[in-house]
Amino acid sequence: MPIVQVENIHKHFGSIEVLKGVSLNVDAGQVVAVIGRSGSGKSTMLRCLNGLEAVSSGSIQIAGHRLDSGGHHLRELRKDVGIVFQSYNLFPHLTVGENIMLAPRITKGLSHDAVHRIAKDKLAQVGLSEKFDAYPEKLSGGQQQRVAIARSLAMQPKVMLFDEVTSALDPELTGEVLVVMENLAKEGMTMLLVTHEMGFAKSVADITVFMHQGKVWESGPSATLFSAPQTPELRQFIGGSLK
Repeated sequence: MPIVQVENIHKHFGSIEVLKGVSLNVDAGQVVAVIGRSGSGKSTMLRCLNGLEAVSSGSIQIAGHRLDSGGHHLRELRKDVGIVFQSYNLFPHLTVGENIMLAPRITKGLSHDAVHRIAKDKLAQVGLSEKFDAYPEKLSGGQQQRVAIARSLAMQPKVMLFDEVTSALDPELTGEVLVVMENLAKEGMTMLLVTHEMGFAKSVADITVFMHQGKVWESGPSATLFSAPQTPELRQFIGGSLK
């Protein structure tokens, strides 16, 4: 079975319907890029996958957890599903290491030595071993985002969600974050990422999903989607990135 199954989900904010029957499947180890204009429902869908927003109707199965409009056990869900946002959301009064150790110590009840080893390992994974005792304010935006990724990885998730994680970064810092994400993909991490980085989606994502007006407008293997879009909406959206 797919590790992520989204079945006909709708999401209303008051009288406004943001998601209008979205369905998609993700297999374990797949990287899926979600693209589309602002307001197309991409980030709302991602937030529903982590339980930050409850769906109005439809259902989600993710990493063995079922989410629907009837509620769910978020604490257990978030042990298996990590999410990283555009804003880093690091605690400024804690060191990098302390930021990473906090969640696994509280939610999994691990010892200090155990979470310390995990934090060291995950910082090394994102190329920041030397920043364990640094405070967030001393880091660049790209470094802070890589710490945010390490913090999610410390929970040893089965699925990682990325919501426009490079949109606030300049091109050089964007590159260093994308390298970390590409390495995660090579290691077999299941990933869904909302992104405006068309080159990254085309080269790294197994599947690209184009959302438009609250629906999945097109989806398929990334190389095919970018080389032969089937709708004028997708052709117009990716225009300049077509070869």
